[in-house]
Amino acid sequence: MADVLRSVHGGRVDDLAQACERALGVAGVALSLQAGVERSAEPLWCHPELSAQFEELQFTLGEGPGPDAVRVGSPVVEPDLDRVRPERWPALLPAARELGVHGVCCFPLGIGAIRIGVLTLLCDSGRRLSGQQYTDATALTAVLTSALLKDDRRDGDRGGPGLGMALEFPSVLHRAVVHQATGMISVQLDVSMEEALLRLRARAYSGERPLGEIAADVVARRMRFDDDFDDDVSGPYSPDGGKG
Repeated sequence: MADVLRSVHGGRVDDLAQACERALGVAGVALSLQAGVERSAEPLWCHPELSAQFEELQFTLGEGPGPDAVRVGSPVVEPDLDRVRPERWPALLPAARELGVHGVCCFPLGIGAIRIGVLTLLCDSGRRLSGQQYTDATALTAVLTSALLKDDRRDGDRGGPGLGMALEFPSVLHRAVVHQATGMISVQLDVSMEEALLRLRARAYSGERPLGEIAADVVARRMRFDDDFDDDVSGPYSPDGGKG
């Protein structure tokens, strides 16, 4: 982990997600940033694919250790999801078991009241997070926070590579379609962006579809959320031809 931290601090990082996973000795690792007006999680990197699937699950449902860690500003450590009360994350827990996720520990990135993201670790079955792993994850979170907040440091300022050379806020949002759809639903229903995102998530959950798919339907005008339209009649074969 000391090697990883030095690499991040020096701006010299190759396959950071995999390096962090190996150094921490966990089953998976992911880093998501808070982006958009509704401050939803925007993935920056992850390893392996299971981590990406779990991040997408939390994003679709809007619940889980990641959102909780960002909200409270302190780590949420649940190495055994079977021991978590069902009412805490009623939608996430059964879905996580289906994915094969046994435990999750999330560490928020930020300083004081500022929250910029979350580091998510997946735990192996039957293994709790050791004291050393917790210490390493905390140190990694601090260095990642510093790297992202000091992104404007560059060569010439202090004679060396800037912290932000290896880690930068993405110029293109992977979930831009979700942000677009949220704005459209907000206008259709005359509600806040926060409520519009909740409506979008509810539709994805009830239809057992990824949030991105539902959002793409909204942006393509195949689906509307205002009360005067029904999903079954709004689309490319609806009377308006799907033009909204």
